[in-house]
Amino acid sequence: MELRHLRYFAAVAETCHFGRAAERLHMAQPALSQAIRQLEAELGTPLLVRTTRQVSLTPAGRFMYDEARRVLGAVDDTVHGVRRIAEGRLGLLRIALTGTAAFTQLPRIARTVRTQLPDIALEIHADLLTPAQCDGLREGRYDIGVLRPPLTGDGLELSTIEREPLVLAVSADHRLAAEPVVAMTDLRTEGFVVYGSHDSAVNEAVVRSCERAGFAPRREHEVPGTSVLLALVAAGLGVALVPASVRAVPLAGVDFRDVSDAGAVELALAWRTEDPSPVVHSALDALADSGLFTPTTTEVT
Repeated sequence: MELRHLRYFAAVAETCHFGRAAERLHMAQPALSQAIRQLEAELGTPLLVRTTRQVSLTPAGRFMYDEARRVLGAVDDTVHGVRRIAEGRLGLLRIALTGTAAFTQLPRIARTVRTQLPDIALEIHADLLTPAQCDGLREGRYDIGVLRPPLTGDGLELSTIEREPLVLAVSADHRLAAEPVVAMTDLRTEGFVVYGSHDSAVNEAVVRSCERAGFAPRREHEVPGTSVLLALVAAGLGVALVPASVRAVPLAGVDFRDVSDAGAVELALAWRTEDPSPVVHSALDALADSGLFTPTTTEVT
């Protein structure tokens, strides 16, 4: 049994007329009649009752029509799904984000994908440092990374999203909490709460800012993530320089202050060079159209 025979039979069953069915199928009526007779011969039973005035379905024909509609519907759905996958409009997008990027960038990215590509599901991996993201991207565990350059390894492309200034996080009762703006030299005697990873781009930016001001930061506490960092700051166990996006997560007992001469950290989008996934290409196009980044890339080799 061929799929075209099911389509021919369904057209006749729906119109109860060989002439109208032939017109719908853009074929000659004799060829249609012959195809239906071949189908009946293959099944070993008549599907239609033919008279000079009308065509009607036999009980077997009514069952065959119901099954033909189900099969043809499944085939059409399959074809539609395959085409949408090939167009990058159906599938799974795995996004990795560095800690603070989830506060400001994840809502925008998720909203853009949901609006422009509603049949793409998102799988989110948060609180990942740049080296871990780079490894995951190259190994195919993630499709897009939101991270802080520089990248590690090769085979990735990068496009900057923004440059975030470092701001000061202090406890609400700290002496600098009353100052609208502070300078790096004001932090010379302070103990710092920093990220525990030696690969932290934020830590590197903090060290550079302190060195430009003529001192080395005194590491009072090392923490695994931003939530713990802010909790220790709120407890008065040190100050911290963090990306400005952390302001999106207010915590009782923590005040943020601008620092006139602190450095900045970049936030960028990264993906595999020449990634064959249509979903990745569609997502990148949607994010570029939304203004998240400018689609000019730098290959890291």
